[in-house]
Amino acid sequence: MTSPTDLFEPLTLPCGVVLKNRIAKSAMSDSLGDGAGHPTPEQIRLYQRWAEGGLAVSIIGEVQGDPGFAEKPGNLVLNRSSNLDRFSELAASAGENSQLWLQLGHAGALAYAPTSNAKGPSALDLPGLQCSALTLKDIEQLPADFAQTAILAKQAGFGGIQIHAAHGFLLSQFLSPLFNHRTDTYGGSIENRMRLLLEVIATCRTAVGPNFPIAIKLNSSDMLEGGFERDDALTVVSALDQTSIDLIDISGGTYFPGAKSASDGSGSGPYFLEFAKAARTHTTKPLMLTGGIKTHQQAEAVLASGAADMVGLARAFALEPQLPNLWQKRQGLNPSFPKFDHAPEGGITAWYTLQLTAIGSDQDSREIGDLEAALAEYDGRDAARSEIWLQHFASKT
Repeated sequence: MTSPTDLFEPLTLPCGVVLKNRIAKSAMSDSLGDGAGHPTPEQIRLYQRWAEGGLAVSIIGEVQGDPGFAEKPGNLVLNRSSNLDRFSELAASAGENSQLWLQLGHAGALAYAPTSNAKGPSALDLPGLQCSALTLKDIEQLPADFAQTAILAKQAGFGGIQIHAAHGFLLSQFLSPLFNHRTDTYGGSIENRMRLLLEVIATCRTAVGPNFPIAIKLNSSDMLEGGFERDDALTVVSALDQTSIDLIDISGGTYFPGAKSASDGSGSGPYFLEFAKAARTHTTKPLMLTGGIKTHQQAEAVLASGAADMVGLARAFALEPQLPNLWQKRQGLNPSFPKFDHAPEGGITAWYTLQLTAIGSDQDSREIGDLEAALAEYDGRDAARSEIWLQHFASKT
């Protein structure tokens, strides 16, 4: 019987890259782009502080190749029109002992309405969600578009990429029969619905070569009736086992309007542990578990279970950027999470997002204060950046 994996044991990925420990800052939409798709000094400092805190890898959420389908106007946009030097400065913030990966995103049907003309696998006209359908030509172009951003990420000096196929964004939409009503080779059976995802992986691998980490974020379920469910997710995991993927990051839930959050009904502790245990029987690829891991004990228990090789934390890093260093010293084992009463919709997300801004400004905490005020500040920043976005990217078309 093998001994439990330690949080600070290195992990060698299939591509040969060695991660120094088993702790990742999972992707969050930090909303710290400048509104024209480029990093800001606060964003660079944020990722520098996380790297200094001792984690193995930090993943920058929702980096777009196409500005027409962004999740928020604070997203980064990396394409041929981008200033690569500014991205190189961000990449360098990881230093020599930590990895910084870009999560390649495309919001599809969930693209931010003020700056987008949303398109998904199929046309939808639902309360709070309307989009037109991508054409077959549009779909066939997507793998090359993702690969172009992957090439630029490598050129800029980032350590790897993560392909976003979770949380209701485009590749996740293709996997879900709730979003995907297509009758061509990209719709119908799960084999067809995962076709685009597999094409994106293969094209990105050809573009970046065999030694550059490519991870994927995959839903265990989108937690919607008639949507992407466990059996289909395990079929996708089996297919991923035959690809060149280096790490499968397991998550769940969606930003579909009105959908319950991943934490609803999941109790305390890791939300998707049971799915990870099942996934382990379908693949030999390294697995990372994200969602609901808040304490040192929970992180250790995930690794001890054998269900995952890495743990991904997000909001814990918004509270304590030095978390891995503290844990290695057996300090700060149970971060103190704020309690919010009567939170308005979106208020908690706004508070945590603004807390990231505080860390990037070398301030360590915000008062909980009035969540309505936090939400107003968050929405006001999005509105200001939307104006910059529309002006900047209109000049690029």
